[in-house]
Amino acid sequence: MDFNVKKLASDAGVFFTRAVQFTEEKLGAAEKTELDAHFENLLSRADYTKNWTEKILRQTEVLLQPNPSARVEEFLYEKLDRKIPSRVTNGELLGQYMTEAANDYGPSSPYGQTLIKVGETQKRLGIAERDFIHSSSINFLTPLRNFLEGDWRTISKERRILQNRRLDLDACKARLKKAKAAEAKAAAEHELRVAQTEFDRQAEVTRLLLEGISSTHVNHLRCLHEFAEAQATYYAQCYQYMVDLQKQLGRFPSTFVGNAEAVVPPPISTSPPAATLPLLQAVSPNPADGTMNPAEVKPPASGTRKARVLYDYEAADSTELALMADELITVYSLPGMDPDWLIGERGNQKGKVPVTYLELLS
Repeated sequence: MDFNVKKLASDAGVFFTRAVQFTEEKLGAAEKTELDAHFENLLSRADYTKNWTEKILRQTEVLLQPNPSARVEEFLYEKLDRKIPSRVTNGELLGQYMTEAANDYGPSSPYGQTLIKVGETQKRLGIAERDFIHSSSINFLTPLRNFLEGDWRTISKERRILQNRRLDLDACKARLKKAKAAEAKAAAEHELRVAQTEFDRQAEVTRLLLEGISSTHVNHLRCLHEFAEAQATYYAQCYQYMVDLQKQLGRFPSTFVGNAEAVVPPPISTSPPAATLPLLQAVSPNPADGTMNPAEVKPPASGTRKARVLYDYEAADSTELALMADELITVYSLPGMDPDWLIGERGNQKGKVPVTYLELLS
C-alpha cells in the first residue's frame, strides 16, 4: 500500500513538473530541443495520413452501408469478434416482393409477367451489390482499419515516449545551467549524457516508424485500385442487367397498349378524317399474318427526326430494325402506332424501333 501511495505521489509530481515545463516552453522561459526539419515533415505526413485515412474509411462505410443502425450493428459484431449475419439487400427484398405480387396478380398476365422479369433483375442487382460490399470490405476497408488500429497506435505510443524523452533531456539541460558546485555539475552532466542517449535512441525508433508511412501509402494505393476495379465491375454488371431487362420489356409494349385501349371508351365517330387515311393505311397490318410490313410504310411529309441509339438492339422479327449503339438513324411516328415504338430508317433499311433505346436529337 505504501508503494502505491509513493508511486501515486511520484506520478503526480512528474505530471506537475511536465505541466510547468510545457508552460515555460510556451512562454519562451524554458529551453526546448527542436527536431530537425526532415523529422518534422515525417510527423506532419503521419498526421495527415491518419486524419485522411479515418475520413476515407468512415465515408466508404457510409457509401457501402447507408443505414446508420446497420453500421452500428456491424461495429458491435466486429468488436465482439462475432460473425456479422448475412443481410438481404434492398434490391433482393424488392425483387422478392415483386415476385410474390406477380403470383397473386397472375404470373401469366401482362402485369404479372413484367413484375417477374423486373423482380428477377432486382434480385440480380441486389446480389451484385452484396458481392461488391463484401469485396470492398475485405480489400479496401480492412487494410485502412488495420493501419489505424495497428501501425498508427504503435506510432502514437512511440511519439509519446519521444516527447517524454525530450522533456527529460530539456530538464537535464536546465539543471546543468543552474548547477554551481563542481559535484552538482558533474552529476548534471552525467544525467544529460544519459538523457541525450535515450532521446537519440527513441528518435531513431520513431523516425523508422514514420518512414514506414511510405510503405503504407503504397499498400493503400494497391487497395484503392482494387476498390475502383470492384466498383467498375459492379456498375458494369448493373448496366448489363438493365440493358437485358430493357430488351425483355421491349417485347411487351403492344400488350400494354392493347390493355389500355380495352378500357378506353371508343370515340363517337370511328371513321378517321380523310387526311389521315393514307397514313393509317401505311401502318395497317398485312392481311395474312396481322403484322406491319415496314417496306410499305411511307414517311410523313414532315416530322422526321434524327436519333442516336443508346444500346444495341436485336430485332425480334422482320418488322423491327436491329440497332447498334451510338449510330444515328432517322425516326418518325405514324398515327395509330404504339407510342413506345417509332419507325426507324437507316439507308434502305426500315423497321420498328423501341423508343427507350433512342435519344431524340432534333
